[in-house]
Amino acid sequence: MKILFIGGTGTISMAITRKLAERGDELYLLNRGNRNNDLPGNVHIIGCDINDEKAAAEKLSGMEFDCVGEFIGFVPAQLERDFRLFAGKTKQFIYISSASAYRKPMQGYVITEETPLENPYWEYSRNKKACEEYLFERYRNDGFPVTIVRPSHTYDERSVPLGVHGRNGSWQVVKRIKEGRPVIIHGDGTSLWTITHNSDFAKAYIGLIGDPAAIGEAFHITTDESVSWNEIYGYIADALGAELKPYYVSSETLAALGKQYDFTGSLIGDKACSVVFDNSKVKKLVPSFKAEVTAREGIRRTVEYVISHPECQQDDAEFDKWCDDVIAASEKMKEAFNG
Repeated sequence: MKILFIGGTGTISMAITRKLAERGDELYLLNRGNRNNDLPGNVHIIGCDINDEKAAAEKLSGMEFDCVGEFIGFVPAQLERDFRLFAGKTKQFIYISSASAYRKPMQGYVITEETPLENPYWEYSRNKKACEEYLFERYRNDGFPVTIVRPSHTYDERSVPLGVHGRNGSWQVVKRIKEGRPVIIHGDGTSLWTITHNSDFAKAYIGLIGDPAAIGEAFHITTDESVSWNEIYGYIADALGAELKPYYVSSETLAALGKQYDFTGSLIGDKACSVVFDNSKVKKLVPSFKAEVTAREGIRRTVEYVISHPECQQDDAEFDKWCDDVIAASEKMKEAFNG
């Protein structure tokens, strides 16, 4: 098939790109070239910033596709642009939304695609919902061939999945564990979470490409495995051969003390909630889909990659100090309470 990805080299999309290239599809990536050195040789690059709509229209002039995959659309205006660019030029338009858009607080912990989209805590999630609403409107009114895909916490070899981290990603927490220092875990670490390796996500996503039954539908794609945050951090420590020294702080306290990191959205609006995803809908269309990379195995692979690739080791002095300050303040509060 002839496929275009907007982006195509990110955490979610790179595994899909590699699998399609291996399969032999005619694959084009429209992006700014930030990570194209890692791409297979048979992938075609359209060098362009999609936000420059005029330039993108010129680059895409005369081209039609069996599928267009949008991985970097976050607000409705970007999807309005995509509609102008691709209406009548693709047989399918797959948009990456987010499972974080599902209703918070939870009403029951099992999530299906029928769970309402309503997240008052995270603007990111509300914007994703608005993007979905716009695209479904275009499907109903204009026949735009939309498929919505909602990933939850999907990760790759470059970044260890965490609940609490700073702007530079996971390395500073990995470093703290490696050095035997305490690491902050939200709540008491017992809430259930789902982390999906991008190689597993790619299987289901590719299975939806070109399937007429996927048009006008939304699907989430996750592993069926549920693990606690204590287990996740424990797997990281095991992979490092280090002792985990957890320091538990409530999500509400972290949100109050870490406004610069938007823990209100990422924790209270997402990771602090126990969730189990029912993947039966996507499995009906892609019966071969089975997530095979366990949390323990995926974390082991990722830790080994990060440790062996210095470019993944971005220190974050600001977040490191913030962790120490939060722990110190919490200890003072405990002393005052006990005293």
